[in-house]
Amino acid sequence: MNWTYSCPRCAAMLNPDETIIVVGEMGGHRVMVGFHPEPGNYHAFLPPGFEVEEGSLWNFECPVCRQSLSAEIAPALCALDMVTEGDRHRVYFSRTAGERATFVISAEGIERYGADVERHSLEMLELV
Repeated sequence: MNWTYSCPRCAAMLNPDETIIVVGEMGGHRVMVGFHPEPGNYHAFLPPGFEVEEGSLWNFECPVCRQSLSAEIAPALCALDMVTEGDRHRVYFSRTAGERATFVISAEGIERYGADVERHSLEMLELV
């Protein structure tokens, strides 16, 4: 399946190949982070030797417009726009390292991925 991700603020495409590229910041470190595009696949690509502390809270931003990807309606999550098979979706994912929680919002409803989805309240997401 083909997924195209973009910044919800400036609409810049964030996966020019098979990896979603964002800027991640945590504890004074800024790095380019790559994510697998398939919802529910939590493989991340980090710079060689960079260690991620489980449970650490990350800030992610668009590498083009440098705006935060944090979701205003759910501050523990980040948001991206996604198009697959011609359908538009809003994707929310956890900012906490090691937490597996992804939500794909479409006209049909909410798809949930990951073992930690119950940690997040969906009342605000259901209004989107």
